[in-house]
Formats: sequence, structure tokens, C-alpha cells
Amino acid sequence: MRTSTIPASRWDHYQDLGFFVGLLLWLGIIQARYLALPVSPWLAFGAALLRLAPVQLPGLLFAWRKAHLRQALPARQYWLWWGCCFGVALPLLTGICVGLYPGASGGGQVLVGAGSSLLLELLLMANAYYHRRVSHSPWLQRIGFAQALFSSLVLLAGALAALAVSSLPNPASYNERGELLIGFAFSLPQVIRHFGTFLSFGGQFLLMYLAGYGLFYLNSRWLVPRVLQPHGLFRYGLSVLAAVALLYPLLGQLIAWLPINHVMGNILPGNPFSLENAAAALAIMLLSLPVVLALHASRQNSRILALEKEQAQSELELLKQQLNPHFFFNTLNNLYALSLRQAQQTPEGIMRLAELMRYVIYRGPQPHVAVGEEVSHIADYVELQLLRLRQKLHFHFTQDLGDASRPIAPLLLIVLVENAFKHGVESAEEDAHLRLELREAAGQLYFRCENSLAAAAGRPAGIGLRNLRRRLALLYPAKHKLTTGRTETTFTAELLLDLV
Repeated sequence: MRTSTIPASRWDHYQDLGFFVGLLLWLGIIQARYLALPVSPWLAFGAALLRLAPVQLPGLLFAWRKAHLRQALPARQYWLWWGCCFGVALPLLTGICVGLYPGASGGGQVLVGAGSSLLLELLLMANAYYHRRVSHSPWLQRIGFAQALFSSLVLLAGALAALAVSSLPNPASYNERGELLIGFAFSLPQVIRHFGTFLSFGGQFLLMYLAGYGLFYLNSRWLVPRVLQPHGLFRYGLSVLAAVALLYPLLGQLIAWLPINHVMGNILPGNPFSLENAAAALAIMLLSLPVVLALHASRQNSRILALEKEQAQSELELLKQQLNPHFFFNTLNNLYALSLRQAQQTPEGIMRLAELMRYVIYRGPQPHVAVGEEVSHIADYVELQLLRLRQKLHFHFTQDLGDASRPIAPLLLIVLVENAFKHGVESAEEDAHLRLELREAAGQLYFRCENSLAAAAGRPAGIGLRNLRRRLALLYPAKHKLTTGRTETTFTAELLLDLV
């Protein structure tokens, strides 16, 4: 495999390592406060890092090589490396360090560091699984911020109601005026016995939260898109003041009527026209403004990206439509030449053409095919070309496929071979040569096509190479490298493609 590689962001390869370094630093900061050392805070911090470093080493090393291992190894070997790091090395080093730092504080800090390292790796695995399998689910994509916020308010209201019901029988949960104070105590039997009270408290808490949610919804769906964006900040400010003046007395009176005020005391001032209620409503509107603006910007960016993707897909389909007729015109010319000579190879040529057409029609529209299928397609094409050539062709095809099932966009490599025949081999007056080299390893594919040129041949041109460059830009942005070179007698094209 050639040593040249496609540039990739270092952060993409080493971001997990950055997370483990951040974990080590935070653990060092926290544990440095508990080291009873009569030294400067920086020395205590360094001592804490030295204590934690051994148990963090397996996670750091695995995160450093994770991207390479995922690309270069099969899944079974990758998980074997994972088990060696987190299932063998981490427990072994943890046991050694606990022995080196006896005592509840020393050993406990080591165990916390080891557990944090394993927990971080499990969270990264869960996050990767979420983005790979769950985040693209249609039902999840339909959930917006407003729906998620509403669901959170329902859960919060239910949690507070459960805590309030659990605190009812405890005399310490009441103040001197007999008002209930919600404590951090949860009793499932108590919630079950007073389930009606639980539902009542939960509904009233939810109603209070929905008052603030209504102000946020008004700001998000009406004031920002219909006032702030088209008319500016001044009219938006006046609209907010008018909306608050209209709504806050009504919402304040509604909350004051809730029976829960008799149990926990007045949640809001009794006077619905209190300026404290107005200040709370204004605070909700103004504090939610950055969130609303960020949501609108995100939705606008999503629409722009969707339009760009749709345009790129349309352009890609157009390029495919240009490619397929170009390919078949050349193939039909081949068969026409065979039929004029009444060659015995004509039936075989028709059969191979049928195979080529079947591949283009049924596999060409697919987003991906196996590399092995693309190689077979190239072989069929070359065999069909060999049937009609009058001059001798020195043909060599070197293949080294580490994984023939790797997915690749169809009808990419054939363009270079077709270009070699059309602009090089066919125009040769004497013996010609065509050398193909295809290698795949660790998800990176290298394809080299070298063909002879006639002495008087002009520079190879045509829509094939132009379409290929455009398709690569659309399908493999920043993951490909196509170079061409020409001498007086040879034309060379090299394609390096990252299939991962």
C-alpha cells in the first residue's frame, strides 16, 4: 500500500484521548484538595496526578490508538484489545496502586480514578451507539426542543409531587406556620397510599410550570420569528412589554387560585398585579431569548444543509445519467466493430455486454457496492474490449484486496479504465499496454491506471474524468485524492480513496 494518505482532522482521531486527559485533570484537581501536604497547591496537584496516572494509563493508551485500531482491525480483534486494556490492565494496575497507597483515602481515590476511567469509556461507547443506531430514528428526529422541554417539565412536576407526598407524614417537613416544606425524601409506599394527592400535587406543579412554558412558547413561535427578525429589536421590546402586561396578571391569578397554596403557602404574591410577578414573566422572556435565537439559527442551518444535500443528490444523479450513456456508446461501438468483421467472439461480446448492462442498471443506482463487485465489472469490461482490439495489448491487472466486501460507490473505477481505452489504447498504431493496480487495506483503497499513448496523441480529455472528479467531490469530500500525469507515451491516473 502506498504511504500517501488522505488528510484528516487530528481532533477526529484523538478527541477521545482529549476526554481522558480532561478526566485525569479534573480528578487531580478534586483529589488535590484532600491531600494533606504542607506544600503549594501545584505540588499537591502534581502528587494527585502521579497517584492517578497508572490507573488512567490503559484508558489513555486505548483512546490514543482507538481510531487506528477501529480502521485496521476486524471487530473481534478490536474488542480483544479493548478487553485487554479495560478488562485486564485496568484491574491489575488498580490492585497494584491500592496496595501502594493503603488506607481509605489513598485506596479510595485510586478506585474512584479507575471507576471514572471505565465509566467514561462506557459513556463514549453508548454515545457512539446512539449516533450510529438511535439518533437517526424517525421518531427521535421528530422530537424538537419544545417537546423535550415539555416532557422535562412533566417529569419535574411528577418528581416534586412524589417528594411532597413523601414529606407529608414527617413533622420536620413543616415550618412554624404549618406550611409543608418539600424535603429530599422519597417513599414509594407513601406515594401509593396517597396516589390521589400525588396526582393533585403533580397537576398543580405542572400547571405552574406551564405558565412559564407558555411565555417561552409565545416568545419562540410568535415574538421572535414574527416581530424581532422582520421588524427589529425596538418593536420586539415593545411587544414583550405588551404581552407581559396582558398575561402576567391572568397567570398570577390562576396560580393564586391553586389549592396547593394552602398547603405550602403562597407560591406567588397574593396580588396578581404585583410587580414581582411581572419581573418573573419578563425574566422568562428575556432569559429564553438567547435559547430561542439559537434554536431558530439551528433550524435555519438545518434547512440550508437539507437544501444543499438535495441539490448535491440531484447533481449526482445527473452525473450518473451522463456517465452511463457515455459508457454504453463505447461498448456498442465495440460490438459494432466485431459484427462488421463477423467475428466468432460476437456472441461472447453480447453476453458480456448483458452482464455490464445488468450491473449498471441494477447495481449502479445503489449507493454502495462491494469492492469485489466493482473489480468483476472492470474485468468484464476489459475482456469485452480485448475482443475487438486489432493491435496487441500488454495487459496486467494486479489485485490485493484485504476486504473485498468493503463498500464503495459504484461505477467510479471503471471511468479510469474506460478513459484509458478511449484516449490511449484504441488510438495506438502499434502494441499498447495497460497496467491496473488495485490495493485495499484498512479501509483505504489505492487504484492506479497506466496506459500507453500514441506518439501524436493529444491530451486525453472528455466528460468521463470531469464527471469522476465531481462525483468524488460529492461522495467522498476530503476523503479522496485523484492525480493524473502524462508523458509523451504514457498517461497515468492514481486514485486514493478512504472507504471508512
